[in-house]
Amino acid sequence: MRLLYLISTAAKPDHIGRFPACRPPVRAPQVRQTPTPLSWINERYTLPVGTLYVIGTPIGNLEDLTLRASRILSSIPLVAAEDTRVTRRLLAHLDAHPRLLSCHEHNWKRQLPRLLEALAVGDVALATDAGSPAVSDPGAGLVAAIADAGHGVVTIPGVSAVTAALSVAGFTADRFVFLGFLPRRRSERSSTLTDAARSGQTLVLFESPHRLRATLSDIADALRDPPVAVCRELTKLHEEVWRGSASDALAYFTEPRGEFTIVIGPTSRGDQQDSSSEEERMDAARQALIEHRAAGKRGRDAVAEVVSSTGLPRRAVYALWVETGASTPDQRDQV
Repeated sequence: MRLLYLISTAAKPDHIGRFPACRPPVRAPQVRQTPTPLSWINERYTLPVGTLYVIGTPIGNLEDLTLRASRILSSIPLVAAEDTRVTRRLLAHLDAHPRLLSCHEHNWKRQLPRLLEALAVGDVALATDAGSPAVSDPGAGLVAAIADAGHGVVTIPGVSAVTAALSVAGFTADRFVFLGFLPRRRSERSSTLTDAARSGQTLVLFESPHRLRATLSDIADALRDPPVAVCRELTKLHEEVWRGSASDALAYFTEPRGEFTIVIGPTSRGDQQDSSSEEERMDAARQALIEHRAAGKRGRDAVAEVVSSTGLPRRAVYALWVETGASTPDQRDQV
């Protein structure tokens, strides 16, 4: 009886309605938290969050956009675009609606703080009008600055006008020299072509329609009429690949239209140019300048002719012009 009484009294609540301390307390269930990868680093350091995706876009045919690029552009929150109007058409094709930020060669430094702010909370894509950013297009400085800030930079490769033209040109492309857009001045174009031809490799360059004929003329003169493949409007509706000599191309393209990629086949011009030493070329240039000066020719014209005929840099020829005359040329002889 005494035992039953103790048991019955132990089960009764005390005067404020609580059970005696002999009953263990009920604890709330604890949820085990799985640590995120590298969480132990994040607790000690502040790491950059976002990644910059450098996306290669089609050079004409929208069907050339890769599946990976389509996925990135459809899911990313912000796209830095060379021309937002062009990129908006590409995004409309994908039915994608990220925010667009104008970012080109003239304003990328001003836009850099906004991009870094966006990368602090998410990913950003970089796209130019056609082809790969930073390859004869804006983007190199921006990529370097973002990489220096500690963010990841990932390439999403796409179509390249360079490799597309090489694949249909019919020239050896185990090694090649890419020249981008040639300089505007004729003398500089000629010297650039001559210097590149010394490699003995296939040359690739871009050109606009309004400068195509001048460039073909310079190629024919500077490289002794080499074989070329002139690729017009690659991957587009009116795509054309013309093959022949540079002079024949000049006669064919009387009214150029569209965008051009020119492939110049390997030429012996480089070997011929190398057969004469640098000293011999300088001597020939010096003698020609002396003759031009004796004939009363202006310095500007004399230097331009010698640069075109010898392929020497303009600065070197101008130094020879000063050397063959007075130490300081007069105003009439300024080049």
